Amino acid sequence: MSSLIFNTDAATMSPIALFLQADLVVKGVMLGLLLASIWTWAIILTFWRRIGGTRRKIEKFERDFWKAEDVDAFHRIQGDSDLPIARVFSAGVKEWRRSTASGSIDREGTRERLATAMGSMVASEIDKLSDRLNILATVGAVAPFVGLFGTVWGIMRSFTGIASAQNTSLAVVAPGIAEALFATAIGLFAAIPAVIAYNRFSHGVNRVEARLNRFADGFHATLSRQLETDGRKL
Repeated sequence: MSSLIFNTDAATMSPIALFLQADLVVKGVMLGLLLASIWTWAIILTFWRRIGGTRRKIEKFERDFWKAEDVDAFHRIQGDSDLPIARVFSAGVKEWRRSTASGSIDREGTRERLATAMGSMVASEIDKLSDRLNILATVGAVAPFVGLFGTVWGIMRSFTGIASAQNTSLAVVAPGIAEALFATAIGLFAAIPAVIAYNRFSHGVNRVEARLNRFADGFHATLSRQLETDGRKL
């Protein structure tokens, strides 16, 4: 008999049993948090592969660029790439060609336009790269409170059960409290990976942004030196 009671209690405390025994409102909270957790992990895996691949390709592009002897030829080969650094490079080349197409060259104006064009492209590419990070931040901030709402609702339901049964026994209160606390656990399960991933990926995005800015500064310096020679070819 004692073995049977133990197995029954263990089944009652299983996640599936806690979900099935919960109130409709608590079930809705649990399902919402579970979907948020699945969405969070999908973003984490996708973003992890994306930012890792982007960083490796940026490093290769930058090495190849500084080894290239003919910038125009390099632009013809690599200018249409979808890499963030390639778009920054193309923005600088296009602005250079527009600014040096006329008979007289405004050196200071050209330098300012080059800096603006490449700086704007860096900001645009970083916005694209960090597009899904706001979802991780939202889940990390909101999920614990949603789980807490489910917990409060479940505890209220437990107290209502006590009043209806007129019995303060722990056997009456415990199931509802367990279901309520399970909602908080799911909320933390969704929030903790989201917060860790957000902080880690934000650091990765900042490193990419710093690298793009360094490349833009180096390319800007190269073009500025070219202006001093009155040259129009890269």
